[in-house]
Amino acid sequence: MLGLVIAEWLFERFPEEPEGALSRRLNSLVTGPVCADVARELGVVPHLRLGKQARDDGAADSDNVLGDVMEALIGAWYREAGLDAARAFVRKAWGNRIDEHAKAPKHPKSALQEWAAARNRRPPEYEIVDRSGPNHAPRFTVKVSIGKLAEASAEGSNKQEAETAAAAALLVKLGG
Repeated sequence: MLGLVIAEWLFERFPEEPEGALSRRLNSLVTGPVCADVARELGVVPHLRLGKQARDDGAADSDNVLGDVMEALIGAWYREAGLDAARAFVRKAWGNRIDEHAKAPKHPKSALQEWAAARNRRPPEYEIVDRSGPNHAPRFTVKVSIGKLAEASAEGSNKQEAETAAAAALLVKLGG
């Protein structure tokens, strides 16, 4: 539901933008961390009902948990009130996030891939070096390297988030 509403909104807001740029915008707006930020802004956290173990493990502040809750709320709103109401809710909740970038952001993993290709380097290789935390709030540590040239590590609440953060860290290290 979220992806549909955001995609429709992006197409209306940026009608001349190519598909790839719209796709990058979409991907930056529907991530778990963005959904979690929206949930926090809307004051969802005090309304969560969590078991003792989840509370003790910090689930109320987990991007994974809050992102899932936000998506569930949007789905429930759609089921109860229909598409127009869900659309209005998402547009209000996401506010000006749709206009935060003058141009579509480039995903760090794509940017790192392009950096390596432009310099005739091997493509980036990603490796999970650690997984910790409870199942509802895992932490992944990922290392990315470009051959023996350079490497960087970063953490995230899922594999994709950790890979993205590692790619961004390596880009900074490489000056790209």
